[in-house]
Amino acid sequence: MSSSSTTRSASWMPTANLIIVGLGILMMGSPASCMDVLVTQQLNALNGTLVKLSCTFTSCYKVDPSKFAMNWTYQEAQNDTEELFMTYKHRMTTQKTERFGDRVLFAGNLDKNDVSVTISDIQLADNGIYNCYVRNPPDRQQGHGVIKLSVLTELPPPRDSTIAVAIGASVGGILALLILSMVVVKCIRRQQKQEPLSDEQKTDEEGKTDGEGGAEEGTKHVYSLPEDKY
Repeated sequence: MSSSSTTRSASWMPTANLIIVGLGILMMGSPASCMDVLVTQQLNALNGTLVKLSCTFTSCYKVDPSKFAMNWTYQEAQNDTEELFMTYKHRMTTQKTERFGDRVLFAGNLDKNDVSVTISDIQLADNGIYNCYVRNPPDRQQGHGVIKLSVLTELPPPRDSTIAVAIGASVGGILALLILSMVVVKCIRRQQKQEPLSDEQKTDEEGKTDGEGGAEEGTKHVYSLPEDKY
């Protein structure tokens, strides 16, 4: 090999190394999964009613029932042991636990990426945390949604808007009074500008008018035609 060929090969080595390093960075930085689970994180339910625990997911891959897997678990508190009550592996299976019995039903649709469940006749003892786990190969990452359920003996009363209405009425009344006051002040000022003449001013004006009238009459006598002497 000539020295020029050796020089060319040496000059290409840094460029090739940079290309390899760049590809490695891209491969490491590219996401291995696009799994995302959507749930209502805080849910309130009335004691004795039917509750739907909604859990849907998004994935870059279409669901393959032969590979898809899903688990629903319950735990009383964050650090307690999870209790499995529904699972999917080739088929949907409800675990008849002492807590839920036959009260749990699947209410989702795999074709729509929905794995929601319902719990009928919800009880105060059902308070706790519900976990929805989803795996959809070839997504490598497992999706996880957490729902905190609070069972109430009665629903909270609706927000009372009386105070807000009263405040709004008060503000509106004050604004109306301000506007009315401004209008009254303007009317008073206009009346003051157009106020009729006082009695003294009237007397002076009448005197001037009478004087002018006399002068006009005198002028008429002076300029009257003389009587015919013939």
